[in-house]
Amino acid sequence: MPIKDVFLPLVGPPRGPALAAVEKCVAVAAGLGARITAFALEDDVFVRPTVVFPADPESAQAAGAREACDMQQLLNAFVNAASRTGIRAQSRSGKVPADQIASTLAEHARFSDLSLVPVKPHDSRTEHIIETFLFESGRPLLLCPEQHVDELRPEFENVMIAWDHSARAARAVGDALPVLQAAASVRVVTVADDKTDAIVQSRTALVDHLREHGVYASFETAKGSGSSIGKVLGSWANSHAIDALVMGAYHHSRLNETVWGGVTKTVIGEPPCWVMISH
Repeated sequence: MPIKDVFLPLVGPPRGPALAAVEKCVAVAAGLGARITAFALEDDVFVRPTVVFPADPESAQAAGAREACDMQQLLNAFVNAASRTGIRAQSRSGKVPADQIASTLAEHARFSDLSLVPVKPHDSRTEHIIETFLFESGRPLLLCPEQHVDELRPEFENVMIAWDHSARAARAVGDALPVLQAAASVRVVTVADDKTDAIVQSRTALVDHLREHGVYASFETAKGSGSSIGKVLGSWANSHAIDALVMGAYHHSRLNETVWGGVTKTVIGEPPCWVMISH
């Protein structure tokens, strides 16, 4: 199914990389020929009816004013980027309690084909939003790493599939078919120190399946050599000039990954490039 309707959540301070990420996300949506909907949320701060000292810079009123200003700057960046590209776009904004921001955004993401999510490196709030999207939206995500935003290309020429023969990886491949079909090069990469019969059989089956969809992929094995799979995938993507990585989320339980780390946590914490991720 083609990607025709994408969703862009706008949350947090409008730093330079965040504004640039909004522009890149709009450019990706335009390249897909999709409509894009931006939704900006700010904290609905409860203000107690007590005396507030004007000299207090951390007052609730001041925090609320900053949130509103931040939200408007993000919306302005979105509107300007959409106007430049000529993409069909719409935007909305709102206020909800801080602990409901992630779930509210995930709920709205259910009515799109894909969510584009700017990612701040190793940011707990961003990670919480992404995890909530994965478990509550039912839709794939495309992560935009703000720390690499200047190098990101909105066209996905070279795409890499992180393949571990799991149901999650299969779901990610299915969700990413429109991106894979448009790519010039697709590489299926499995992290393993030995190429077992199971890996070879899985490679053959996946490559054959992709060929039926007009995707001619190669298969490669990346050596783990004692490093975490997430780091190996990131290094491989960087060394092979990969534009986008396709992967499934949470091979282990969500709690286990939260406590011990894992491939998903590593990639979410610092995506090496555009990452299309599904659960």
